[in-house]
Amino acid sequence: MALIVQKYGGTSVGSVERIQAVAQRVYKTVKAGNSIVVVVSAMGKTTDGLVKLATEISPNPNRREMDMLLSTGEQVTIALLSMALQELGQPAISMTGAQVGIVTEAEHSRARILHIETTRLNRYINEGKVVVVAGFQGTSSAGEMEITTLGRGGSDTSAVAIAAALRANFCEIYTDVPGILTTDPRLVAEAQLMDAITCNEMLELASLGAKVLHPRAVEIARNYGVPLVVRSSWTDDPGTWVISPKPQGRSLINLEIARPVDHVEFDTDQAKVALLRVPDKPGVAARLFGEISRQKVDVDLIIQSIHEGNSNDIAFTVTTPILKRAEAVTAAIAPALRSQSNPKFDEAEVMVEHNIAKVSIAGAGMIGRPGVAAKMFATLAAAGVNIQMISTSEVKVSCVVNAAECDRAVTALRTAFEIEAKSKGELLTPNSSLLTPHSSPTPPVRGVALDLNQARLAIRQLPDRPGMAAKLFGLLAQHNISVDMIIQSQRCRVINGVPRRDIAFTVSRLDGENAKKMLTQVAAELGWGEVVLNSAIAKVSIVGAGMVGQPGVAAKMFEALAQQQINIQMIATSEIKISCVVAQEQGVKALQAIHAAFELAGSEKFVVPA
Repeated sequence: MALIVQKYGGTSVGSVERIQAVAQRVYKTVKAGNSIVVVVSAMGKTTDGLVKLATEISPNPNRREMDMLLSTGEQVTIALLSMALQELGQPAISMTGAQVGIVTEAEHSRARILHIETTRLNRYINEGKVVVVAGFQGTSSAGEMEITTLGRGGSDTSAVAIAAALRANFCEIYTDVPGILTTDPRLVAEAQLMDAITCNEMLELASLGAKVLHPRAVEIARNYGVPLVVRSSWTDDPGTWVISPKPQGRSLINLEIARPVDHVEFDTDQAKVALLRVPDKPGVAARLFGEISRQKVDVDLIIQSIHEGNSNDIAFTVTTPILKRAEAVTAAIAPALRSQSNPKFDEAEVMVEHNIAKVSIAGAGMIGRPGVAAKMFATLAAAGVNIQMISTSEVKVSCVVNAAECDRAVTALRTAFEIEAKSKGELLTPNSSLLTPHSSPTPPVRGVALDLNQARLAIRQLPDRPGMAAKLFGLLAQHNISVDMIIQSQRCRVINGVPRRDIAFTVSRLDGENAKKMLTQVAAELGWGEVVLNSAIAKVSIVGAGMVGQPGVAAKMFEALAQQQINIQMIATSEIKISCVVAQEQGVKALQAIHAAFELAGSEKFVVPA
């Protein structure tokens, strides 16, 4: 007999008929000999309706009162589903987040779970009852017993946290699509269903598919080894399994605010190649990396920052043994990338740097925590380590530093993030079992994601010395502004004897104006240049553990964009992800082109229910 946690989203319980259908599914699972805890969202568009009511009363409603209001939506669902189960003869009891014992931070509208008191839950389970729990909510640990909500995707988070606390056999997430698809079926009807995906891949694809799984839920599954499956509410199809690593015996206290960084990784066998002043137009990255892939040169990090005038810089790292080949390819193609209108002006230049190291922090817990990257940069600054390149993903921040400073950087980061040194180096093999879902070969790209909710900020002429990145991202963290992509330009200008570089990063579009206003106020006193905001961007990403060690994946992505005359504004990579910033109006076309280029479409068309 298995203990299973099932979660049903708003569309799955959007009407009396759908609640009754859910009750039938739950009843059938119990009759098969299982114990069930069900976590549900508010019915259909109930939450949207409650938000609308609140904004009709107040344009800026109090967050505490919003939590009080929004928490009522799930209470309707749990009562109705419990009644439906009882009508089938199945003992059931409904419980709010507070009654279950979901204890959270005292942060209204975005609380994280501290721990779950499972005594009452276990008692009802042992009595043979189905426990129907209100997702998305909890109660603060303070004596006031404040009702709190978990923010977007909160019911997913509730379900996986309960599964972790109960040590359930697995957690099922029921939604309106048949599982996790290669992209959003609303944008590509032929998106293909995956039978499995790793937690690492899923975390990198935070906006994959129809946004069926929130990254905070995946983070908990990964940290506690919870087997997770995403299935359709309307069929009995097997769905998609999200593969977690084996649990590490992590404490269930401070469940969602445990250590955000799990590993400090480093690689000293690296060199950097930068191509400066290439034309800022579609096809340049495709041409460069197409030639690199034809010469079988495997690239690690790739970064492209914001343009300066009509030109841009592209930099990448390679392992030392293939540096000469990478340098030769880049030098050979540089003349062909010169400005066609005036070949003598702003010639492309190849810059090679030996004796560098890549230092990274990695961990599922850094998602949505603006202070983690800032802490890394501050730690390196305090150790006197200057950052030459920055590249980020949802679960990793990598910095290129001088090789002579690598040991000092790693020691400082391990101390700051309380990571014990391992006996044999700390570099994780990117194609380890954490990344590979099957024993059989996997395609290099598993899925394509599009994020249309970001804005890009750039600070021109930031002094190039230790501590600048720490100061910048520390300020953003103090204002609770999370940063996604971070790119530091390669071109360095000396102004009044001070070397300076541009730095660009993306934030939520909702935070864009506030971030610009705050940074503009401090730029003058800190000696920074102009702060530039662009809200009309889109981020398109490919993810796949199979891309490790396969030259040509990046080139294929860039070529797909070039064929559609889509200019790449920024590039950032991790071992299993490549992200490009493009113009907002070209975002959907970019996603569709890349999905087609990697032949991810299936023969079946998926229609998402209304």
